Amino acid sequence: MSDDSSVSSGSITKISKLEFNDPLYLHPSDTFGASLITQKYEYEDDEVLLGQWDRCNFVVLTWILMSLSEDVYNGQKISKTAEFVWNELKETYDKIDASVTFNLYQKINSCSQSGQSLSDYYHNLNAMWRQFDDMVKIDDIVSANKSFQEHSQFLKLMQFLMGLDDVYVPIRSQILTSDPVPSVKTAFSIISRDESHRLHSASSSNVNKIHSSAFNSKTANFVNGSNSTNNKKKNTKSTSEMHKL
Repeated sequence: MSDDSSVSSGSITKISKLEFNDPLYLHPSDTFGASLITQKYEYEDDEVLLGQWDRCNFVVLTWILMSLSEDVYNGQKISKTAEFVWNELKETYDKIDASVTFNLYQKINSCSQSGQSLSDYYHNLNAMWRQFDDMVKIDDIVSANKSFQEHSQFLKLMQFLMGLDDVYVPIRSQILTSDPVPSVKTAFSIISRDESHRLHSASSSNVNKIHSSAFNSKTANFVNGSNSTNNKKKNTKSTSEMHKL
């Protein structure tokens, strides 16, 4: 066997032994056509792993470029490394100014149910809360201050309750007079159960009304039928008596 064959075989063996959590590991499903973005990789000194790094870099670079809009792609298509493109995009687009935060917070505070289902309204609001918390790095503040966490949850509860449709006014009053007031998640569960009970009661009431209407209709038809029969008998009797005269 030639030396080149030995080196090639050894390289394949070394690469095949890479652990799943190794940054240079490539799963068979990791192809150039996958539209994914993953972490950047550093160069390796080992010649075998350097070749694997080149392959990983090309795959990741392709993922990133395929995820860009056409105008952004045109500005990055000649880039050689995924690391360079990643840092360029991060520096250019990973910025949040006060106006973005303001617009999102305004959207949260003006959000209302407006005829949506309770579930859709809550999950839409919850998605905006998570986005806002990520913007202002709320998790870092919360982890260091339990009182702030409680205050943040209280504000979310108020925002959720304020946006509810008027049909929930009674249950909303019950929640606000609770001591202590529940978390927003608990409040959503309470209102969901109340809504389910109310809809079930309304459905049962409608069924009873339908049965009652059907019964009344049958009764009316029976009475009208009886009256019609009696009237026919009276008319027949009157005609018979007139003939006798």
